Amino acid sequence: MNKDMFTIFALTTLWTLVVAAIGAAALWQFRRRSLRVTLIVAGLAPMAAALAAVLQSVRAMFISEHDSWVVLWTLAFAALLGLAMTVLLGHWISTGSRDVGRRLRQLGTSYEAPEIATGAVPAELADLTNELEMTRKKLAASHERERALESSRRELVAFMSHDLRTPLAGLRAVSEGLEDDVIDDVPGALRQMRSTVDRMTGLVDDLFELSRLSAAPLPRRRSAVSLRELAEDVAGENNEHARASGVCLKVSTPTDDDRLAVQGDPDELTRAVTNLVGNAIRHTERGGTVTLSVDRESDGRVRLAVTDGCGGIPADDLERVFDVGWRGDEQRTPDAAGGGGLGLAIARGVVESHDGKIAVSNIDGGCAFQIDLPPVATHN
Repeated sequence: MNKDMFTIFALTTLWTLVVAAIGAAALWQFRRRSLRVTLIVAGLAPMAAALAAVLQSVRAMFISEHDSWVVLWTLAFAALLGLAMTVLLGHWISTGSRDVGRRLRQLGTSYEAPEIATGAVPAELADLTNELEMTRKKLAASHERERALESSRRELVAFMSHDLRTPLAGLRAVSEGLEDDVIDDVPGALRQMRSTVDRMTGLVDDLFELSRLSAAPLPRRRSAVSLRELAEDVAGENNEHARASGVCLKVSTPTDDDRLAVQGDPDELTRAVTNLVGNAIRHTERGGTVTLSVDRESDGRVRLAVTDGCGGIPADDLERVFDVGWRGDEQRTPDAAGGGGLGLAIARGVVESHDGKIAVSNIDGGCAFQIDLPPVATHN
């Protein structure tokens, strides 16, 4: 009995090693073929080893022919079942791998790859495919934003070139007139030159501020800023501008003692609100009213709104109001107070750098610009 067991063990080990060597050689031969082929070879090797070992064991034990055929047929059907499952598994994995490769090739494009059934591939490949699809969409959106930003930069360069060319031409004409001694009112010409230089300086300052806001934000020390007091200060600074333009400037704040404080940079917030108020005064007709209001919303956020009497903004332009260089006029003829169309873009940059939101909407007879800022965080 021990001798028979030793014989069976030896034959099984021998044939297993022989088939394993053949299977390893086959895997090496097909190593550069598709994953499906290698899976089939890997699945056939142990089945072939089992068949060879059982066949030799049956012969060594002198089992009856009937019993031998029963064992062999059983093993054959088991081998066929294993082969079928190996082929099916190889198909699933190869399909998932091809889909992963296709999505890798389409990263950063707007190509919408067809979805595959999540149950048709292993969970790991399905998760990888989903991650690649999300990455593709993020990259495509990033490329779209990059193209829009590049288009905006080109537009800004064109706008600023136009806005700077006109005052430069005026300065050249006045300076040539002074040089040729053909201008009688020399003090008036000098005042005109100074006014033109001041306007050009304002354009350059706006460009610098916009560039700073567009760059990576630098760490700043921010403090509690009362939007209530800020609104009153901005209104006081713009009262003379409003009076000269024939516009009534009003301030509306709650009757309680709430300071309506937010966390931020007072200089930046003052500039953003000043841009909105100055823009509202400039576009409101004489006899109109500009209202600067501050209040607290139900969710705790502080809202500052500037309403004017500009007559409203065309619906097609509402989404472009905060674009760099937008001024609402196709000719883009600059005037002494019109600026370069950067004020609203700067206001948006300041508000977004403070984790806030800015929006514009049409109201009866004009429009309303609204700034929502988070309140000062309270620490227990």
